[in-house]
Amino acid sequence: MRMLRHSTLAAVLLLSAVSPQALAADAADPWEGFNRAVFRFNETLDRYVTKPLAKGYQTVTPQVVDDAISRFFNNLSSPVTLVNQLLQGKPAAAAATTSRLIFNSTVGVGGLFDVAARMGVKREKEDFGQTLAVWGVKPGPYLVLPLLGPSTVRDTAGRVGDIASDPRVYMNDDFAMVLGFVEVVDVRADLLSVEKVIEGDRYNFIRDYYLQQREFAIADGRIEKDEFLDEDPSDEVSGDVSEPTAQ
Repeated sequence: MRMLRHSTLAAVLLLSAVSPQALAADAADPWEGFNRAVFRFNETLDRYVTKPLAKGYQTVTPQVVDDAISRFFNNLSSPVTLVNQLLQGKPAAAAATTSRLIFNSTVGVGGLFDVAARMGVKREKEDFGQTLAVWGVKPGPYLVLPLLGPSTVRDTAGRVGDIASDPRVYMNDDFAMVLGFVEVVDVRADLLSVEKVIEGDRYNFIRDYYLQQREFAIADGRIEKDEFLDEDPSDEVSGDVSEPTAQ
């Protein structure tokens, strides 16, 4: 009986040492073994191909040109945002995105200049993964995709759903591939400085950041109180949601 009590006490102490965040991460990532294998593949490809290209691109590209290229790709993705705003029942936001698309595509020379932002029309970003969440679809397990990186089962389905509203689908294949290549290098270059903040296990850091960022985006920047945080629970954080890329 004494041994049983000691065993029970040890189990309780072990469970109490595991943080709620760690338990949540384990529940969200049941395929961690597979995901880490894909993650290592992506990291190797990044180390020897993508990152060197991004460093070279950053070296030869003036900041003003780099910013213009990022704005061009932001504008190119506007139809995807527009369609998903309509699917989520956000007519006012869809109207704002439409105006941004029109002004930036014309006066802004294809989006190289963000004319709409100067007019007070801010950029928003939506995708079909967020739309599925609004419709009540659960995220499913965390999933690392070859080449594409972090995702979930729901967001992977969302990528497929966004294909029809992506303008590149209707372009010449060779031109669309060139655009895709330039966008990947541009985004990776923008992340060179950001990745310096990564601490500890790189896989865990990226996974946790991705899942938190997606929750933030789906909630349109509104975060409910977290009883595990020290901040005043009456405070609400809100703001624009964006990917970790240059705007």
